[in-house]
This record gives sequence, C-alpha cells and structure tokens, in this order.
Amino acid sequence: MERKPTGFSTLAVHGGETRDKEHSPLTMPIYQTATYTFQDTAALHAFFRGETERIAEYGRYGNPTQNAAERKLAALENAEAALLFSSGMNAVTTAILAICKKGDHIVITNDSYRRTRQFIRQTLAKFGIVFDFVDPTAEAIANAIRADTKLLISESPTNPYLRVLDLEAVVSVCKEKKVKTLIDSTFATPYNQRPLEFGIDLVVHSVTKYLGGHNDILGGALLGKQFFIDAIKELQAVMGGILDAHSCYLLLRGLKTFALRMEKQNSNAMEVSQFLESHPKVERVFYPGLPSHPDYKIAKEQMSGFGGVISFQIKGGLEEGSRFIDSLKIPQIAPSLGGVESLIEQPALMSYYELTTEEREAIGIYDNLIRLSLGIEDAEDIIADLKQGLEKI
Repeated sequence: MERKPTGFSTLAVHGGETRDKEHSPLTMPIYQTATYTFQDTAALHAFFRGETERIAEYGRYGNPTQNAAERKLAALENAEAALLFSSGMNAVTTAILAICKKGDHIVITNDSYRRTRQFIRQTLAKFGIVFDFVDPTAEAIANAIRADTKLLISESPTNPYLRVLDLEAVVSVCKEKKVKTLIDSTFATPYNQRPLEFGIDLVVHSVTKYLGGHNDILGGALLGKQFFIDAIKELQAVMGGILDAHSCYLLLRGLKTFALRMEKQNSNAMEVSQFLESHPKVERVFYPGLPSHPDYKIAKEQMSGFGGVISFQIKGGLEEGSRFIDSLKIPQIAPSLGGVESLIEQPALMSYYELTTEEREAIGIYDNLIRLSLGIEDAEDIIADLKQGLEKI
C-alpha cells in the first residue's frame, strides 16, 4: 500500500502536534491534573451543550498530553482516531466488551496473545459470549464464521511464530459476512504494516513495545474510524482504563525516534535471522523476511519491513536452551519486546511455565523454542554473542 506524501519520520516527529501550544513550548507538556475548572455556570452549560471546545471536565475523559499522543498515533497509522488505554490488554478487552453482547460469537486465531485467549475463554464465556479458535488463515476464518459471528480477532504477525495474515483476503471474507475485524499489529507497527489501509476495522497496539520503545511505559492504543473509537471511548469512561499524562508524555518522546529505531530493528532482525538459519545448531528459524517462512509471499506483498522479533528452535531441549541463553552477554532475559535493548526468552519457561512438556507441545510451544527481540545494538555484536552462545549447546 502507498504511503501518504509526508515522510514517516517527519510524521513521527511532527504528526499530531500543533505549533501554537500554550506558552509556546517545543515539547508537549505534561498536564498533571485530574480536574478541570469552569469560569462560571454559563461556561458549564455551554460545554455540555457542545457549544465550546475544551478537553473535558474530569481527567478520566481526556487530557491534553493524552490527546496529542493520540493524534500522533492516528497520523502514523493513517487512522481517523486513536484512543489510549492503561495497557494493551485493557485496549483489547474494552473493545471486545464494547462490540459484543450475550449470544454473540467471536472468531479468534489460535496463536493470538494468550491473555486475550484467556479473557475470551474464561471471562466472556461467563456472560454468554461464545467463540471458536482457528488457524491464522483466511480459509480457516471463513469456515468458522457463523450467522451470529460479531467479531474476528487476530494478530499479524503472530506470537511466537510470526504468522502473517492475508489482510485483503480476511477483509473480503468478513465484509461479506458483516463481521467486525480487530487486528493486533504490535509486532508489525505502523512503520511496517497499516491494517486499516486494507479495510480492517480496528487496530490495537501495545504501546509498551515499539511505539514507546524504551521499556519504561505500560499502555495500549486502539485506532480506527472516528465513530467506532467514540463508541469505545464511552465504555472506557465508565471502566476507567486511561493512560496517565506522564506515560503519554513518554510515549510522545519515544515516538520522535520511532522511525529511526524501527529501521535499525528491522535491519538487525534480518541479519540475525539469516545468521541463525545458516547455523548448524539451529533447527528452524521463524521470521517473515526469510523465504523459508510459510507466509513470506504475503509478508513481502503487504509489509514494508518484517519487524524486530525472531523465533527459532535449537538442537536440543529446555536444558540446552537455558544454557544457551545464560551464556549470552547482550540480550537480557525478559518477557517483553520492541525496546532499544535486545531481549530473549524461552516461551516454555516465560509464558507456559505451569504446563508440562506434553501440554506445551499440544499447543505448539516446544521446549527448544527461543524468542529473540532485537534492539538497536550493532548487528555484528549480537551475531558474535549468539555464535559464542550456540557453541555452548
């Protein structure tokens, strides 16, 4: 898909921000307030009649720093509107609750984020919302849609195998059946893929990851048509899952260098994935930028870059994987991704510790699986570190 004439890095720096800020600061200030005052009761009447423009009367409904961050995200995603939340999970769960009601059916791909699957399986089921988990393909999704299907939920790329959904095919299926679509695009970022341009209804991001970029904030974002975001914002105002002004400020600061960071992380991941695929102690590499990936053709057609996450299987099992990871000097053991530091984990331990090997294998999580999130370090240093680590297996 073609981008707008404005360059992406220019949007990351200037998008969504006005030049005429109060008191003329270059950087958007932190509006650290929970309450907004009115000059008199006439001003209060005018506000509730919609005759005056102002943020809100209370911090749960809006904040100038938050609004600036939302406008910038909307510019980057080419969306009509954005809405920030206290976490990515809060964004997903609020959207689902705003869209679905008792008796509705949800289709969700089976390698979507495990907490999203847990929310649907354990919480929504209590309220009479039914669901089916399916493979991340347009054909499997089409076969699962029923007359009462209200919403499709998926990721692209997915975690941890980086499956890339054919967005055009999925949109075609769901539009015909009048099913709303929600795509978690955290791994792709708007730098590499913008699902709204393919006709997806809602995009969700964990802004904790690439968009914030420094592992110092927790937040989520929903993006889409203005009317859709407004409807979800009404529920957010009741549930209260807002992002605080200081986190919004840090998000704005992180977004200034987003394009630069993403370019480096894309490049690092491509170089590292090629190294890993050629190493004799690596059984298989999962990265959509490699021709060996099952969705390579789709990824090349709809993504401008392939992201900074690589999953791979080493020769051995849990013990060998731990020995490899413990010998590394650059990547640190942590569950997140998308920051300037490289992070690494064994999904069998980090996310599925409570399951046995057999139970993990039943859901496609193998003991020899490693997930690596590339930061902005020099690729040659990361490769040298991985090489010495693999020699320890």
